[in-house]
Amino acid sequence: MHTISTQSAPAGKREFLSFQLGGMEYGVDFCKVKELLTFQSLERFASEGAIVKGVAVSRGVIMPLVDMRVAFNERAASPGPMTDVIILQLSSCVMGMLVDGVTDVVRLYPDQITPIPGMTRENGCDYLMGLGETDGRRLILVDIDKLMSIRRETVTQQAA
Repeated sequence: MHTISTQSAPAGKREFLSFQLGGMEYGVDFCKVKELLTFQSLERFASEGAIVKGVAVSRGVIMPLVDMRVAFNERAASPGPMTDVIILQLSSCVMGMLVDGVTDVVRLYPDQITPIPGMTRENGCDYLMGLGETDGRRLILVDIDKLMSIRRETVTQQAA
């Protein structure tokens, strides 16, 4: 299990947990993170799918495991010793997210976050919050609640 500082961010700053996927660095709102685990430490059961890597149990909570390596890269190697699982508390559920590796917690002021060129709500990318830049690093900031609700909204809209 990883330990991450839980110091609160100074006023005006937001905290993001940064992680690697296919050589790129991403960030999710640190407030959504419940726990960090290695993939091998999780008790897993149920069959695997392309993106949903089955179901796991952590601290008595049963949750789906979503392989973000497949979701963002369309291909991913088998989980290895560096594969991490970020346990998230979303607005609708608890879930585990497989990533290539967790980096750290990044604190950003609003002026350090810029829109991603060409990404708009109209082209279906409203789950990308922007690019965070600090100390020569660039993070693609993801609204994980919006990203995980895409399929459900699409299915609901098609049924109407």
